[in-house]
Amino acid sequence: MGEIRVLIVDDSAFMRHALGRLLTEEPDIEVVGAASNGDEGLRMAAELRPDVITLDVEMPVLDGVGMLRRLMLETPTRVVMLSSRTTENARITLEALDCGAIDFVPKPSGSLSIDIGRVGDDLVARIRAAAAMSETAFVRHRQVAAMNLTLMSSQAHQNAAAVRAAEVAGRLTPEPTAVTPPAPHPGPRLAARKLVVIASSTGGPSALSAVIKCLPAQLGAAVAIVQHMPPAFTTSLAARLGSIGLLPCSEAANEDVLVENEILVAPGDFHLICSKSGHVQLVHLPPVNGVRPAADVTLQAMAPIWRERLLCVVLTGMGCDAREGARAVKQAGLTDQVLPLHQIASGIVSWCDLERWAGRATERPERSAIAK
Repeated sequence: MGEIRVLIVDDSAFMRHALGRLLTEEPDIEVVGAASNGDEGLRMAAELRPDVITLDVEMPVLDGVGMLRRLMLETPTRVVMLSSRTTENARITLEALDCGAIDFVPKPSGSLSIDIGRVGDDLVARIRAAAAMSETAFVRHRQVAAMNLTLMSSQAHQNAAAVRAAEVAGRLTPEPTAVTPPAPHPGPRLAARKLVVIASSTGGPSALSAVIKCLPAQLGAAVAIVQHMPPAFTTSLAARLGSIGLLPCSEAANEDVLVENEILVAPGDFHLICSKSGHVQLVHLPPVNGVRPAADVTLQAMAPIWRERLLCVVLTGMGCDAREGARAVKQAGLTDQVLPLHQIASGIVSWCDLERWAGRATERPERSAIAK
């Protein structure tokens, strides 16, 4: 592969200069242009046809997500987002990943990071990884993003219709007597007998959305997600996954219990393991495979405890995290299968359903679904 042609889109003149200087120090990267807002970025992307775009989240005229939505329709390009570590920016960054961004890099100290060099190596690595993504993989990535956009658009229309209906009903009917209805009983929360561990990295948030929204409310297993993300971003990821699917989803905390039909997301900067009783433990051991949380840590800890009651699902990424964990799962007596993304949810459901009739000697469920 020749030089990677990069377009920088950031509303800060300082950031454009700092990023340009940082990237041009790399022998395999050429900065072909810099835009100050999303509208200008779209014009330059169409004119320059860069290999990768670094895209700021907050910009005037047209922000990062607005540009990204149009970019994927008009001039599909591999994008790495730059985001400050605020809760709101984490939410917007996850939306950008759903809309087609390949990856993101958190700015070290807010929207104007004069110390951007602290994440320089990470940014360069992610730009190289995005550029190295094959055209076939990029097409699949855009297809998932298109499905996510369709889902988000449908939900927005439904919400707007519900608001309009409520407004009309309020105008046409008398003010009702204030009565507080009884809260619906959620049913008992049962300690999980089976566990699904989902590991994902680059491209993972959009893939997770595609899987989680298709899982039933009565899955029959607990779900633990290990997604390579820093703090604040995993909090927003858990909230996002909980809003699009039927299973409650939250960020894991120490002494949480793995509960049937609920999802826990490993928090950024902590490895997630559990005791034999199913109590979650968050440990701040060194990074593994360069990441924390690492799926290998979770899977290698879970495999000898859960054995045949554990399903390992590896989604997408650029590195090797989860390889040794999957090996540990297989050594506990599990088999595997390779499935496309759109079949992962049904594969999980099939495994959970088969496990309910595990007493039948003729049935041997598949224990591990791996999507590549």
